[in-house]
Amino acid sequence: MQRADAVAGKPVFDPVSVGRVRRRVHRRRVIMAAVPLAAAAVVLVGTGILITRTRPEPPLPEPQKIASLEIQIEQLRAQTDATLRLVQEVLVKDRQERRLASLEAELSSIPEPMMEIERQVDKTAFILVYQADKLYKELNQTESAVAAYKEVIQLFPKNQWADVARERLSQIERRQINKSDEKGEPRCEPGTV
Repeated sequence: MQRADAVAGKPVFDPVSVGRVRRRVHRRRVIMAAVPLAAAAVVLVGTGILITRTRPEPPLPEPQKIASLEIQIEQLRAQTDATLRLVQEVLVKDRQERRLASLEAELSSIPEPMMEIERQVDKTAFILVYQADKLYKELNQTESAVAAYKEVIQLFPKNQWADVARERLSQIERRQINKSDEKGEPRCEPGTV
């Protein structure tokens, strides 16, 4: 069994396409709507033909027979037109339902505006903190980094990245205090960075 599994390899699955699934669903809906209507039209026409053929009619003189046939043709034409109108109404209704379903799906895919705004604000705050980190850690531009961290705190005071910026500012402040203690310089007050 293990050898057979090893020889067979991993199973390969075809990717599932949303468009292909939608086309199949659409095709099935059309078939489910059109087939019964077409069958009903055939049954109506067939019934009309059977009814007209099963009635025994006395032999009519030639002009009356032609007039009778013309009347029957008009009746069949009227039945066919009524059936076609019904089929067209059903198809129009089906198109409207499909369009409505498509619009509902499109509407449900639109993100909620407030959540999108919060996501963009969070992303912006993260980018500012990231840039400040680069200024401080990679480029050794402490003053620019401190200004960037303060900007994040000022612009986004309740955001999680403002908390990160506050922490980074306190780390920079502690390092500056430690450096000034080592050099014997006077200590600067917290918050003056």
